[in-house]
Amino acid sequence: MAVTIAVESALQDEVRILVASLNGYLKPLSPPEFQFQLTAEQMADEDTTVFVVRDDTGEAAGIGALKVHDAALGEVKRMFTTPAVRGSGAGWKILRAIETRAHDLGLARLVFETGSTTDFEQPGRSRSARASHAAAPSSTIRIPPTIAFTKRP
Repeated sequence: MAVTIAVESALQDEVRILVASLNGYLKPLSPPEFQFQLTAEQMADEDTTVFVVRDDTGEAAGIGALKVHDAALGEVKRMFTTPAVRGSGAGWKILRAIETRAHDLGLARLVFETGSTTDFEQPGRSRSARASHAAAPSSTIRIPPTIAFTKRP
């Protein structure tokens, strides 16, 4: 299946549906106090670029975002693909689009937070590891054992 990826507004119904699907998937996997789910409205902020995957019929089939924290740091947010496009490389294409945008913005570091339980092995942790994101421990915030951070210099 061919997919395309483009920067689009988060404030469209198709993106809201994907965000709701992602939240539904993640909710049972992490303790409530460690769920930091950006809404479509938050994703529409100026500091965030939203990428939408569309399948060969034009239907929205995935999302991913780059949130810029400061002049040097960006974070991969809200990575999700529908079951229909999983295995097609859509997730990789989103990640590469986010990395390219981060590079174009001159960001020195890109981080990717994902869960650390087996439910996150695919796609989050394995994708970030294969994309050369290294473990990024933090000493400034309390991190539960259900969350893992990676970074790419």
